[in-house]
Amino acid sequence: MKKKENETKRIKKSWPTKDAMEQVYAMKLWGDNKSKFYSGVGSHHPEIVNPYIDVITSFLTSFKNPLIVCDLGCGDFNVGKELVKYTKKYVAVDIVTGLIEYNKEKFKQKNLEFHCLDIAVDDLPAGDCALLRQVLQHLSNAEIQSVVNKLNNFKYVVLTEHLPEGHFVPNKEIISGQGIRLKKQSGLNLLAPPFNFKIKEEKQLSSITLNDNKGIIVTTFYTLF
Repeated sequence: MKKKENETKRIKKSWPTKDAMEQVYAMKLWGDNKSKFYSGVGSHHPEIVNPYIDVITSFLTSFKNPLIVCDLGCGDFNVGKELVKYTKKYVAVDIVTGLIEYNKEKFKQKNLEFHCLDIAVDDLPAGDCALLRQVLQHLSNAEIQSVVNKLNNFKYVVLTEHLPEGHFVPNKEIISGQGIRLKKQSGLNLLAPPFNFKIKEEKQLSSITLNDNKGIIVTTFYTLF
């Protein structure tokens, strides 16, 4: 047990993601709409947000028995708040302590929980479906692999990533918190090496082309074994 605790501490120390994300919010590096916490245009621009809410709502309402959904990287919850009512339970997770405390006070529903967790290090909450919306793109390959190893506990995974247009070399390494792979003309593909994520079914739910050659935002649905 002691060895495992020491290993966890070592991993946390070597991955600066928590500090980086807290700095992003403290310095308002994703913009400032006068809110205490703001997760950027990707969580607020109608042309990006509305299609995502539409496809996820359609998916969630297709089940006779509502799902338990885990939002892994919920941010300021501008998007998640629109989905809670379609779930049996909605568990929203983020790595930034102050953000989670703020969300707990701002958003209150009987079937809604907030947890401050590092999804690359900590155990994930139990659920039917994991939502990862523009989260993994910020992480190193080692962190992504750690998350991928835990995703098999879910029946469904919905992944949204910011990708280059056209052909690109996937999964180039980055340092956590220092931009995303787009700056290297790369993007995340969980099915490609080094991750080789094993799935039963894959379906693209939406693809949004951004202006000024800033790539595309793709949402993909995976059914797991």
